[in-house]
Amino acid sequence: MPFCLTIGFLNFRWIDLIDILLVAYLVYQIYKLIRGSVALKIFIGIISIYVIYQIVNSLGMEMLSGILGQFVGVGGLAALILFQQEIRKILLLIGKSSIISEEGLFRNIFSGSANRDNLQLLPVIEAAKALSQSHSGALIVFARSTELKFYAETGDSIDAVLSKRLLQSIFVKTSPLHDGAVIIAKGRIKAARCILPVSENQDLPPNFGLRHRSALGLSEMTDAVVLVVSEETGQMSIAHDGLLEHNLNVNDLKEKLTTMLSAPLLRPFEEEISGTEMLMNN
Repeated sequence: MPFCLTIGFLNFRWIDLIDILLVAYLVYQIYKLIRGSVALKIFIGIISIYVIYQIVNSLGMEMLSGILGQFVGVGGLAALILFQQEIRKILLLIGKSSIISEEGLFRNIFSGSANRDNLQLLPVIEAAKALSQSHSGALIVFARSTELKFYAETGDSIDAVLSKRLLQSIFVKTSPLHDGAVIIAKGRIKAARCILPVSENQDLPPNFGLRHRSALGLSEMTDAVVLVVSEETGQMSIAHDGLLEHNLNVNDLKEKLTTMLSAPLLRPFEEEISGTEMLMNN
């Protein structure tokens, strides 16, 4: 391959430029995954030790270089132990975007496009609206590329038709199933009282409790969309792709869920919202 640039003894090729860009992109993605968590400080500490080791080694400081060399020598094993959660996130991201994944290229080639289940969002949004007005906390998970069987098994299996009244009865404060998350997959309520992973994001405002942290935690580890209704304020939020959008009104909720889940809403609901807005304006 011809050289891109020659500076003295240094031969800089096109492949070297691609190599640098790929490494920079990889480091940036790792930074995005660990940003706002304790892992970022640990990562900075490891990099600092490595830089100091290179400096003292080049200066010929044998004793200090030997001590730091012991840390550097076991750096790979230490990284696997310290960053096991972040490594798991990276592998999950690679797995769900791989061409051999369920939603990957092969499926699109043979099916023409990725077919999503025709999930009716009207019952969910109506239930969320009612729960918000009564300040009843709720945690509703929409499975996307996977059915989240591992998390569904932590709760009670239901496998019921999706309906507004069922969701309301699950999250009423006196229900034994209200403490936990409901998982919706393939247009049905698969399980309730499910346990979700809690996010370690330190940038999350302190007014967000365990329910919001659980929603954010699942969205960091999977491609699921999680709807949260706050018990304290009644505000509705959506967690997706490691992001949390909060203080949503009904129209925002309808638009975002429709876009994320590619499921059209029913016409009567749009008419109901329009009628409500007309009453409020009057």
